[in-house]
Amino acid sequence: MSLHHPKVRRAAIAFILVTAVLDIVAMGIVIPVLPHLIEEFVGSNARAGLLNGLFVALWAGMQFLASPVIGSLSDQYGRRPVILISCAGLAADYVLMALAPNLWWLAAGRLIAGVTSSSFTTIYAYMADITEPEKRARAYGLIGAAFSGGFVLGPVLGGFLGEFGPRVPFWVAAAMSGLAFLYGLFILPESLTPEKRMPFSWRRANPIGAMILLKRHVELTGLAVVNFLLYFAHHVFSAVFVLYAGLRYDWGPWQVGMLLALVGVLDMIVQGVLVGPVSKKLGDRMTMILGLCGGTVGIALMGWAPTGVAFIVAMLPNALWGLAMPTLQSLMTRRVSESEQGQLQGANMSVASIAGVASPLFFGWVYSQSVEQGAWAPNPGLAFYIAAAVLALAALIGWITARRAERDEVTLV
Repeated sequence: MSLHHPKVRRAAIAFILVTAVLDIVAMGIVIPVLPHLIEEFVGSNARAGLLNGLFVALWAGMQFLASPVIGSLSDQYGRRPVILISCAGLAADYVLMALAPNLWWLAAGRLIAGVTSSSFTTIYAYMADITEPEKRARAYGLIGAAFSGGFVLGPVLGGFLGEFGPRVPFWVAAAMSGLAFLYGLFILPESLTPEKRMPFSWRRANPIGAMILLKRHVELTGLAVVNFLLYFAHHVFSAVFVLYAGLRYDWGPWQVGMLLALVGVLDMIVQGVLVGPVSKKLGDRMTMILGLCGGTVGIALMGWAPTGVAFIVAMLPNALWGLAMPTLQSLMTRRVSESEQGQLQGANMSVASIAGVASPLFFGWVYSQSVEQGAWAPNPGLAFYIAAAVLALAALIGWITARRAERDEVTLV
């Protein structure tokens, strides 16, 4: 049976969502224990913190380099083999890190993880293959909800497993990635038919070449800028949230962990439940703008919140942020051909990786400048205010760009 058959399509969508959950859970499992394993090797908490930040940058850097290659390979050879090889490679990588005898082997594991986890580009491309353009916002919302569910479950499970030893979560992560490989091996059909494939080319597969695709249309360039700004603003949480919560509200690891879990649950509800009906009623453009505006208000309120309760309340408008990414992805996929979906997702991941390297460094610097003694801008919420301004800019650019794209589509008709 082909992917046009409802049962086959449902099985394919189920695999994509299961793979997303398993991969994100596997990645989230190691978050609570990786710094401790690094500390075991270096014997210093301060040095471990520095090296853990370096490992994050290494992972993001490898995603920047590998994502366009992975996406272009899937455009030539199909989505199925690329996804399966990535799942198997990720499983092998977690085994390598579980057995790592020294810091160098652990660093090698993080480099490999940056490559193998680039399969997310192919997951998005696969969903574009099997979903009609007008239904992609809801489909991407389901992927986003799966990611959020994985981020909720992963760190909680990793913290529990870490009680049995810092290497135990790596073994469980390997098992989960291996399970995703076996599940796909027997269930996953190919989504990209031979006549729609595009030959692999290093000119398109390098990060700069891949992003040339984003310059093909003015609308696609504008949406890529929105994508960068969205990711840039989002990393304010990974950069300063834990420190900010401890300084301003005296929250410890337990409170922070529970709040992150709540963020994940809210994101699951918005992306998994609301994106479909809201985008159907308002359209992708207005839904994206609504999400960006909600995120702007929420993050600004987080920077202002004088109490922990006020911060939690600010999470409600901020949760609308989850409306933006699926609809932004949907708008972008309409601007390229079916044979270029992998290249597009690779370019998007490269853009996100650039933001993932630059944003934590920037917001970390802003936070340090806002809380140190004699700070030139003595306000611990400054990083959140700047992130809110970045999202507001993204909303403005998104409004102008998507409106122009819709007008052009009407003109063509």
